[in-house]
Amino acid sequence: MDMKQLQSFAAVVEYRSFTKAAEKLYISQPTISTHIRLLEEELHSCLILRSKRGVEVTPRGQELYECARDILSLRDSLLRRWTEEQNQVIQLGASTIPSAYILPEILPEYGRLHPEVYFTIHQSDSQGVADGILNGSFDLGLAGMEVSHEQLTCVPFYQDRMVLITPVTPHFLELKEQEEVPLDVLLREPIILREQGSGSRKSAERFLEGAGIREEALNVTARINDQESIKNLVAGGLGVSILSERAARNFAEEKRVLLFELPGHTSKRYLYLLYRKNFVLRPCIQTFSDHIRKYYAATLARQ
Repeated sequence: MDMKQLQSFAAVVEYRSFTKAAEKLYISQPTISTHIRLLEEELHSCLILRSKRGVEVTPRGQELYECARDILSLRDSLLRRWTEEQNQVIQLGASTIPSAYILPEILPEYGRLHPEVYFTIHQSDSQGVADGILNGSFDLGLAGMEVSHEQLTCVPFYQDRMVLITPVTPHFLELKEQEEVPLDVLLREPIILREQGSGSRKSAERFLEGAGIREEALNVTARINDQESIKNLVAGGLGVSILSERAARNFAEEKRVLLFELPGHTSKRYLYLLYRKNFVLRPCIQTFSDHIRKYYAATLARQ
């Protein structure tokens, strides 16, 4: 079994045609057929069935395809990383909070210190960042939640906290003047929640669970992917929301929303650096990682 055989096999599965696979790979159709035959002989299994309806993939063929796709992706990632090493390009995956608030803060200074380093930034939710690290698409990830996986290292670099934001109305201004506002009073309001997969959503769920509040008991008026949209809707009066303090800070400073601190240690959350375990990071990636940790070290020390 070699890479060319796996590449031919994967192309046949993807295009459901020997002819199209040969055209895409710029090799002859008999060569494609030979690659498939050699794989079947080595694995003692039928992988592809040809019929009048076209090409059909057997269950074992589908299983091999899933493995072959991962192997080819890792190969392409390795070649890309080695090609980019001289250019010092970092493929960086970032979830919502890091991409919107951390990177704009840190990259301009880092760029002045290291003008030879370039970044390609891919935004996703925290789970998508972890998946990108695992499949080789990203060199380094910044995510809003810790992802447990045997092949991932997650290092906290920034301490954030969850807060509750409300519209600026006489009702909430009056509550803001009180020394202590009962949480259940605020959570009776219509509430906007984030989507599954985001670190902020996980942190909000952890806080509510710690406070003994079930999501089913909330008056959920909307579920939205975009954090900026949530802030604008809260400012417009649609409801309240539980968000990252780092994300809510600019709207609170501009007096577009009111910010209420949440009690207890469960309101704390961290942002994480993600990378593959047992992978030797290129020097430019290690230097950038060290810079981020040093830049935000003070946030980890606060109580």
